[in-house]
Amino acid sequence: MPTDQLSLILIAIAVIGGYLLGSIPFGVIATRLGGAGDVRSIGSGNIGATNVLRTGRKDLALLTLLGDGGKGALAVFIAWSLTRTAPQGVQATLTSLAGGAAFIGHIFPVWLGFKGGKGVATFFGTLLAAAWPVGMLAGATWILMALVFRMSSLAALTAAVLAPVYVFLTDRPYPVAVLALVMAVLIFIRHKDNIGRLLKGQEPKIGGGKATSPEEPA
Repeated sequence: MPTDQLSLILIAIAVIGGYLLGSIPFGVIATRLGGAGDVRSIGSGNIGATNVLRTGRKDLALLTLLGDGGKGALAVFIAWSLTRTAPQGVQATLTSLAGGAAFIGHIFPVWLGFKGGKGVATFFGTLLAAAWPVGMLAGATWILMALVFRMSSLAALTAAVLAPVYVFLTDRPYPVAVLALVMAVLIFIRHKDNIGRLLKGQEPKIGGGKATSPEEPA
């Protein structure tokens, strides 16, 4: 769809479509169809892959991880396909709106009474699709921090706070920087309990024993 400006129709498609995609609760669907019950009644009650893993089903956790990351990427791809002949700024704006809407949909899904996950998997999927160098750098940051400190939440928070910096370092369009910043802020808000435990030195490590209040990065 060649255009030099974003129409309200395109914006509505990106935002509403992205939000509805993001609202798909893959963790709930995977555990129910996989015979593992309702993930919301297990562990921390979070719908992300980390809590799904507490069912003992690695296959369901992997499906949840791929689904939560994939829905952000798919929202971005659909927006990209609608603006593939448009100027870079127009395309970056629509893809960022779509990815951001999917991210918000995961955190506040309409199907679950707006009680969703913490957004880390969707954050990575969205970034990889919107600006793959940024997504790769953020992913590498998570891996490095997880290997060094063995705390998934700290790795996620570090990747989130550095994502906007990576946008500028890789010279991505301004809308992508706004997208990365908004997602980072929401990730920090959703991880407020983890941050409190980190400051107290009480955050559990990856592969460690069960915490009184389990970490939940996804």
